[in-house]
Amino acid sequence: MHGIDARRVRTRHLAQAKAQGTKITALTSYDALTAAIFDEAGIDLLLVGDSAANVVLGQDSTLGITLDEMITMARAVAGAAKRAFVVCDLPFGSYEESDAQAVASSVRLMKEAGVAAVKIEGGVEMAPTIRRIVDAGIPVVAHIGYTPQSEHALGGHVVQGRGDAAERLLADAAAVAEAGACAVVLEMVPAELAARVTAEVAVPTIGIGAGAGCDGQILVWTDAFGLGRGRAPRFVRRFAQLGEDLLAAARTYADEVEAGTFPAAAESFGDSKERDK
Repeated sequence: MHGIDARRVRTRHLAQAKAQGTKITALTSYDALTAAIFDEAGIDLLLVGDSAANVVLGQDSTLGITLDEMITMARAVAGAAKRAFVVCDLPFGSYEESDAQAVASSVRLMKEAGVAAVKIEGGVEMAPTIRRIVDAGIPVVAHIGYTPQSEHALGGHVVQGRGDAAERLLADAAAVAEAGACAVVLEMVPAELAARVTAEVAVPTIGIGAGAGCDGQILVWTDAFGLGRGRAPRFVRRFAQLGEDLLAAARTYADEVEAGTFPAAAESFGDSKERDK
């Protein structure tokens, strides 16, 4: 088995992995099919990310996806994953209004989808909200650095924590850990700074475009395995080219249907007597 040695990964196993220097593996997942495959592969953490707005729903940003849509996908992933720690994003608009709204949205994800934790974007300013969710008995994964829900405020896809901003990111990491987050995602953060955060905070760090010094790594699965047709971020490594394989297979299927070579006789039902045998 890869990664964490546990029949069912829980928050305590994430903490143990950091203490023991065991790297945490994580991928996004939005459906039961991929969840079951990644779970069987031994992936430790599956994130039902609001990136589904882009890769599943075809939207230009993560901002348009709703809590109801997230719950539908999270229920599928949580139902299929037997071992992995399943986390679901709180989508934009489901927690900013008040701590009470954030708790209510988190409770819905736990009750209706059956996830193990929720993920929330933001640092120092979100620490009180994280504390309220944790106090309600719900594990929270924090997300700092580049936070996609704030892409307009951040001025686009820009690396976070450079120069004078490094101290602010360190303060964000300390604040979310102190508030009770069980892990923190570091996105698009300079590698040296991410390694420093990892050394200074007690909770595991999960990097995405943040170098190898984090306690674990996560990628959007369609980026990692080459299913998307667009250009992947520079920090993504392609571990497969599923998009090219699927395109080729679809073209072959179309060609054989048009040529009349599919279905062949062996792939067709015969008469009623043959079916009864």
